[in-house]
Amino acid sequence: MPRHGKKYDSAVQRVDKRPYMIDDAFGKLKEVAYAKFDETVEIAMLLGVDPRHADQMVRGTVSLPHGTGQTLRVLAIVGGEKFGEAQEAGADIVWTGPEAVEKITAGQLDFEAVVATPDVMRDLGKLGKVLGPRGLMPNPKTGTVTTDIGRAVREIKGGKVEFRVNKTAIIHGILGKRSFSPDQLADNFRAFVTAVQRAKPSTSKGRYIRSVYVSSTMSPSIQIDLADVDKLQQAERA
Repeated sequence: MPRHGKKYDSAVQRVDKRPYMIDDAFGKLKEVAYAKFDETVEIAMLLGVDPRHADQMVRGTVSLPHGTGQTLRVLAIVGGEKFGEAQEAGADIVWTGPEAVEKITAGQLDFEAVVATPDVMRDLGKLGKVLGPRGLMPNPKTGTVTTDIGRAVREIKGGKVEFRVNKTAIIHGILGKRSFSPDQLADNFRAFVTAVQRAKPSTSKGRYIRSVYVSSTMSPSIQIDLADVDKLQQAERA
């Protein structure tokens, strides 16, 4: 079995074997960090859904109040009249539908997010097997297929992230960088979890959020107290 290093083992010993309140968790996460680079802070949520059923899929987007700490390389696939709008909004690459099919089929995949206008989606159907498994296929449900292409590009550049439950009923997401303050990470956490709560399928029964953990790239994970998570939904209802 793979073994962790001494620094990781030391960090594990400094994390209590109990759930942490949201604000305390990010202070502890920064306290036990030992990597020499600015790690990405991540969240993992186990949900009470069965993703095998279409009516229990959970997906959506959220704009993190403090961004992700990284700027994604955005591809905009547009009709001719939207070309300039996409460029002005800051898209790194702008292609027409046929151009996108040709270049992506040839292996040009140097982008991390894709937005498209509705009129090019007929062309993009040919790219489903390439973009789909990478989580890059534009979708109206996540706001990546839209006539307001400028807004879509700016939102992604500004920290909008997509989440989607996987086949094991877990959602993974990014909350920012270790260099963020604990308060900034906690704000992003609350925004992310609230968005997942809003996306709860009506067919999900029992406890929806089963467990929540946060970690940085090389740190041990820290469990979040579900009672504190439940308060987010209670506050939204109030």
